[in-house]
Amino acid sequence: MNRENAYQRLAPLYEELCDDCDYENWSQYFVMLLCGALHTEENNIAGLRGLDIGCGSGVFTRAFLKKGCVMSGVDISPAMLSVAEEKTREEGLRARYFQGDVTGLKTLEKYDFALSSNDVINYVPKNKIVAAFKNVARALNKGGVYVFDISSERKFLTKINGKVSADDRENVTYLSFGKVEDSVATLDVTLFVRRKDGAFDRFDELHTQYVYTRDEIENALLSAGFGIVSVGGIFGENAEETDRLCFLAKKKR
Repeated sequence: MNRENAYQRLAPLYEELCDDCDYENWSQYFVMLLCGALHTEENNIAGLRGLDIGCGSGVFTRAFLKKGCVMSGVDISPAMLSVAEEKTREEGLRARYFQGDVTGLKTLEKYDFALSSNDVINYVPKNKIVAAFKNVARALNKGGVYVFDISSERKFLTKINGKVSADDRENVTYLSFGKVEDSVATLDVTLFVRRKDGAFDRFDELHTQYVYTRDEIENALLSAGFGIVSVGGIFGENAEETDRLCFLAKKKR
């Protein structure tokens, strides 16, 4: 499936299906890391310019707007961008959204920080990861900071490979089967979406993600001109036991 269309049917339902995610604490954790790396006062990032790479429906973009940041969001999916724009307007906020992908990212301005949340980097093929990080570096001011997370190797092997996940809601049922082979994960997703007349339409999507080790990500960041500030499990979890690794890197030059 073309990556632009991978979230075509999921986009309008994405936040509903992810409503068990603690986005408030997740975004606040990113803020804490950024403040430490940028040497700002605690939780004070107002006025900084940020780029949400792989912004999806704009959950993190909106969270950072509410902190006073000047935000832009980029995503490969037109459907996701439409949802992001609508939700941002509904909350009385303003952000610049544009279509793009981290592997071919080009920006017209420089940013103080960039972020990628919830598996964005897992969608980048291994032969493009260094180039992707170089693109991020070019989008940042000198000393700019990049914070992102990935699903860990442990998560892919213990919670995705050979596993079926399901979520049954009033208006949508989500089924996913995962398979991991040679560090490539495929997720076969089936959606049953309720129509206005009460009947359900079925949609099938295939998602491909890449399993990265900590060393692979660190080496790619160093090759792209970043220095490693910190690496750890999300919310301070043990890096060896976490399902989600969080990386904080600073542009050297």
